[in-house]
Order: sequence, then C-alpha cells, then structure tokens
Amino acid sequence: MKELEVKKVIGLMSGTSCDSIDAAYCEVHPDLMVKLIKGVNYPYPDEIREMIFKAFRGEIAIKELCQLNFAIGHCFAQAANLLIKEFGKPDFISSHGQTVYHYPFDEKIGDISLKSTLQIGENSVITADTGSPVISNFREKDIAYGGNGAPLVCFADSVWFKNSLVQNIGGISNVTVVSDTCEVFGFDTGCGNIMIDYCMQKFFNKKYDKDGEIAQAGRVSEDWLSALLEDEYYFMAPPKTTGREHFSAEYIENFLKTAPKDPKDIIATLTALTAKTIAQAYERFVFDKADVKNVIIGGGGAYNKTMMLMLKSYLPQKLKLKTHEDYGISNNFKEAMAFALLGYCTFYNIPNNIPACTGASKELVLGKIVY
Repeated sequence: MKELEVKKVIGLMSGTSCDSIDAAYCEVHPDLMVKLIKGVNYPYPDEIREMIFKAFRGEIAIKELCQLNFAIGHCFAQAANLLIKEFGKPDFISSHGQTVYHYPFDEKIGDISLKSTLQIGENSVITADTGSPVISNFREKDIAYGGNGAPLVCFADSVWFKNSLVQNIGGISNVTVVSDTCEVFGFDTGCGNIMIDYCMQKFFNKKYDKDGEIAQAGRVSEDWLSALLEDEYYFMAPPKTTGREHFSAEYIENFLKTAPKDPKDIIATLTALTAKTIAQAYERFVFDKADVKNVIIGGGGAYNKTMMLMLKSYLPQKLKLKTHEDYGISNNFKEAMAFALLGYCTFYNIPNNIPACTGASKELVLGKIVY
C-alpha cells in the first residue's frame, strides 16, 4: 500500500437539480480530513441543461445521449479549469458525473440482473481538457456487489461527524446516522427540492424558491400533504435509495391534479412535505437505534429558511438543528468535498463505501481511474 500523503484534489459534483456543476479545490489529508481551498458553481449552458432534462424524461435519442456524455465531460472540465487557472493542476480530479438514470431494483431478464445506474460526463474528455488524471464511476461497483449505489456521501459523514444525523437536502434528501449506539447507516429519506423546483419553474418561471420566500407566503394544505405522505417509499425500511425516476414529472403532475389552487400554497405544502418526510424517517427508522444530539443540514435546503423552520417544528425539541457551516464545512460544496475524499480513497485503495448505507455485500474500493 502506498504511504498516505496530502493530495490536492478537485471534486466535481452535479446532482438531481442540475442547477450547476459544483467544483471544489481541496486538500485531502491522510487522516481523511478535507480542507476546501475554493469552490465554484459552474452553470450548465442552457442548451446542455435542457438536453439533460430531456434525458431525465426519456425523450433523448441514443445519438444525443452519446453526444451529451462528451458534452458534459467538456462542461465538467471547464468547471475544473476555473480552479486550475488559479491554483494549478491538482494531483487528480474526482468526478461524480451527472446521473441520468438510477435503477437500484432487482428486476431480471431470466437470471440476469437489470439493477443499474448511469452517470455521464466522459472522464477521458475531462482528462484531455485539464491534463489531470480523473477518478470517477463510483456507484457501479457498489451495485455490482448487490448494493443500491447510494447514498455514498455517508462515508465522508462517518469520518467528519460524531453523534449526529447528517441530513443532505438536495434534489433528493438523504441522511447519515452517526452514533455511538449503533453502526453507521444511512438512506434516502425521500424528495428534497425536486418537487419544489419543478413547481417553481412551472408556476413562477424560477429555478428554485430562494430563501423559501414563496413557501413563506403560502399556506400548507394539510389534506394535500396527507395524500403526498402516503407514498409507499416513505414506509420502506432502509437501506433504500430513490431519485428522479420515482419523483418524475409524471408523478408530480399526477399529484398536481388535486393540489391547492394558489401556487404559493403548492410550494408551501411541498416544502412541508420535505421537512415532514425527514422527521418521519427519523421516527420510523432512526430514533430506536441511535442516540444523537444534533441534526446537521447541508445542501440547498440549508438555505431555505422556511424549510428549516418547518423541520425544526417537526423534530423533537431535544435535537439541535445546525448546518454544515457550524462545523467549518461548506453547505454548498460539501458533496463535492465528499467526492474528493472518495477519490482519495480510490487512489490509495481504501474501501470507501458503507454496506449498511448502500446494501452492498461488503466493503469495497469504488471508482475507476483515467490517467
């Protein structure tokens, strides 16, 4: 095994919302602590973002998907090069890629499993455009060994935090349970901002609800909220993962048929849905196993003041609600930092999944390297 050294790593991440490519220039240390030097949010060109959403909707031809894989690689490289221009080449780049489909279900053709995932953003293109080695494709091996390929950020949470529920609220919400009273485990609690963002675009022509202002101006429809909470996913026991494939445009449009008439009330109720499903997930699957003191929020949801207030109202008063910033970790770039850490572990052949989170049959070294 190589002797562990401090490495300069650029972590690249684009999530379910596709609002931007998050690029984080990091120092990763042998104790697996990560120092953020600088982060940038690099927006996709509008035409590329629209192609990605066509892929989400299954409206893309094979030719377009092929082209999109390379185009996203160029976009990821452009994001990395903004940091390389300022700080020089890293030792390597660690890229999550752009998930366009995630299917963690045990469907089969005969005896051949169809459980699968697809992240695009061609890594050879990133290497060519930046001159740096690239580590990527973290989810596939976990699925190959029976896991769900997610959530993977649990590994970083287990290193960085103690006695806390570490809750990311991006497009999808996921929690990592770090407690002295149980082994680390985690799962996707359900929708995060994905339904809110869809309806903000539909009714207000905005990508998201900045600071939760629209939700604050609306009223929660308790009847509609109750109907939304009946989704069977919320009752499934972990390990489990979900995504845009479940919370699709068709799914949202179907629920909008019975939604309140005022769009502000729709946004308020969907914001309550995210907060409520997080709190219910803790009640159903966490509190009987883990003794924790804090809930630490990261991702875009940490900036939604209305969502944070709702979540606080739904959680037991004994739990302190904090954000990653309280621990010196960027809410904005935490996931990009986490993938920098995952890439560091790949480089040094250190297992970087947590089977209790993903459902894989064993600890694995995830990721592939392009030199």
